[in-house]
Amino acid sequence: MTSVLSKTRFSVLDRSRTRQGQDAPTALRETVRFAQQAEALGYHRFWVSEHHSVPGVAGSAPTVLAAGVAAATRTIRVGTGGVMLPNHQPLVVAEQFGVLESLYPGRIDMGLGRSVGFTGGIRKALGRDGKDAQDFAAQLRQLLGHLTGDQTAHPQVHAHPAEGLRIPPFVLATGEGADIAADAGLPLVIGDLRGRDRMLAAIDRYRDGFKPSVWADEPYVVVSGNVAVADTTEAAHRLLMPEAWSMAYSRTHGAFPPLVSAAEIDRLELTPKEREFYESGLRGHIHGTAAEVAAALEELITASGADEVLVTTSTYDRGEMLDSYRRLAELAGLAGLTGPAGPAGPAGPAGL
Repeated sequence: MTSVLSKTRFSVLDRSRTRQGQDAPTALRETVRFAQQAEALGYHRFWVSEHHSVPGVAGSAPTVLAAGVAAATRTIRVGTGGVMLPNHQPLVVAEQFGVLESLYPGRIDMGLGRSVGFTGGIRKALGRDGKDAQDFAAQLRQLLGHLTGDQTAHPQVHAHPAEGLRIPPFVLATGEGADIAADAGLPLVIGDLRGRDRMLAAIDRYRDGFKPSVWADEPYVVVSGNVAVADTTEAAHRLLMPEAWSMAYSRTHGAFPPLVSAAEIDRLELTPKEREFYESGLRGHIHGTAAEVAAALEELITASGADEVLVTTSTYDRGEMLDSYRRLAELAGLAGLTGPAGPAGPAGPAGL
């Protein structure tokens, strides 16, 4: 374990991916179980995501799922990575997080993204279109106003029970979103690791443009991506294969499928286009033995100045996935649960 890793928080984002032969309800229950395991290993946060009408992803209602996760855990922070704000009215989002924070005080995070539905049909069903993402900054201001009690946008409207509660907001971003986070004075969550130079440039812009706010006195950077740890480099590489193939299939067939095993992927005869997307999906992630991953993480954290790493790794075999997270917890020096109060973890800004 290096000093850089021991000073860095590590957290988990789970997308409730389905596996071949498994239904969506099972995937959601496994997400809750995984949160309990992540808590026991000493991870700082456990976040869930928002996807609509995506066959391979069960998580469509992140605030509802976050409530289930918080109810099943004791100490780990719980949140969303994220709620896609252009899909919703800011008032409703504020109210939902107000309920969560009221039920589980001091443990709720509000991760917010600017994406809209996966396809035109989904956007239409949501009552949105691609242009709604362009209004993210204004939507964000409205949402934060509902929390602070600023009624500029909607006089005499109160977001009960959220108004006055300190629910830490985070902006999930690539490119322009980093500038929005800086202007709003909010923590930044940024990925992916495959576009390292672009990511580092966005982080620099975020720090340079950061304006202190009631939410954060100084920049706070969470770097997000896949991290796979195993006995051998090849074994860690194989953990990445199911997600890479699922992404490649979605790019070539227009449908996002459940995860299949690495052994099944070995048997597939890929078209040139499938092969291109598949191999691209395998590049740039952090994977390998504990020593290899520790060195790669130290390089990433040093280059980015990240305060926290949000690990998003999923794979077909849940036992192998949990083993990877366990190995990562060990090399990062996570304390795990040591008593009723749980792990202390590295110090950070208030409320984070």
